[in-house]
Amino acid sequence: MKIAMFSDSYYPRINGVTVSVHSYAVELTKLGHKVAIVCLDYTEEQQKASFFDEKKNDASSPFKIIRIPSQWIVWSDEDRFARFDCWRYLKKQVDAFGPDLVHGNGEWSIGYLGAMYARHRRLPFVYTFHTMWEDYIANYTSLITSLIPDKGLRLAGKMLVKFYLKRANLIIAPTKHIAQVVERYGIKRPTTVLPTGIPDNKFGKYSLFRAKSMFNTLSRKFPAIKGRKILLYIGRIVKEKNLAFLYDVLEKVKEKEADTVLLMVGGGPYLDDLKELALQRGLEKSVCFTGYVPSKDVIYLYRMSQVFVFPSKTDTQGLVTIESMLAGLPVVAIGELGTVDVMQGDNGGFMVPDDADVFAEKVLLLMQDQKVHRQKVEEAKVWAQKWKISSLTPQLVKCYERVLAEKNQKSMDDEDENK
Repeated sequence: MKIAMFSDSYYPRINGVTVSVHSYAVELTKLGHKVAIVCLDYTEEQQKASFFDEKKNDASSPFKIIRIPSQWIVWSDEDRFARFDCWRYLKKQVDAFGPDLVHGNGEWSIGYLGAMYARHRRLPFVYTFHTMWEDYIANYTSLITSLIPDKGLRLAGKMLVKFYLKRANLIIAPTKHIAQVVERYGIKRPTTVLPTGIPDNKFGKYSLFRAKSMFNTLSRKFPAIKGRKILLYIGRIVKEKNLAFLYDVLEKVKEKEADTVLLMVGGGPYLDDLKELALQRGLEKSVCFTGYVPSKDVIYLYRMSQVFVFPSKTDTQGLVTIESMLAGLPVVAIGELGTVDVMQGDNGGFMVPDDADVFAEKVLLLMQDQKVHRQKVEEAKVWAQKWKISSLTPQLVKCYERVLAEKNQKSMDDEDENK
């Protein structure tokens, strides 16, 4: 079948939606389906920013990539908006591909155009509820939060998502929690729980030479990590990830393990603020900011660390925790939203409340008790296997087949009525 995946986020922009769309597109192509990703273009300046990946070569992709002309938006340095005059161009490009269905993976301009294209061409519309905008939108930009009260923002986030839920022939919820939100919103549409998968070959081959080279490079840049125990965070450096919480944890951990450092890997608009906060709290020698690290090299960061720390309370999945487990690094994470569904308790580490004392206690347990650490390492590797994308993609195909079968049945029923 032919699937048009509309997404407001795609490379070089990095976030969980980008990873989800790309990973499933790759696997669907391997299974013999044809995929077109409809996404935005970005400026050269944005592509060089620390919160963007290196530019991908669209021409070498195993599937079609349709870039829609975009424009700057005032409230975000990371994101863009489709140009208002792009409809004719989009329609021509997508028509040439000839999709059997549309899969929406966003709620902004491209997400909207995807929903409208499906309606215009009378195609089934599958929608993945990636982001809890009801909780997330208040942290998205200070400009918006300064103009609209929190209650109004939450309502706006809810209404934004409901627009797409009401138009979907089938809703995909990455976690059970999100499926429950769909029900709470009063949406009576078929809903399937399907996590975003991790590529089976996510880390490729492990090279001892590369591992040594990576550590030496980091040690030269950050002498503080030599001979120290490393707490690792990998992800976007944005306010909504609750990253300042890790400073509270680090201070408490250092009371008993003074030779501990926090390695922050990634880029984003909150990076400068987080660096300034480290200075204010006297942690500048204990927190190292690497900026963006290519995905092929993150395995070496996982392997040189003792604990992966994840403080986010807004991620619908937090797939980076699964990546950490797959690499054999135990996780300590706040048990809210997606983390609850991913860890389902203390699997592969410890799921804790939003309490720096408890969080630090579990971090210290993993650092100081080698038996517990070894147990959690093995547990993490086993638990992460459930999220391999090769086992999840056939379930996505079944979702597509379901909506296409329903469309065909409706067409047959309409023909019978007209006879």
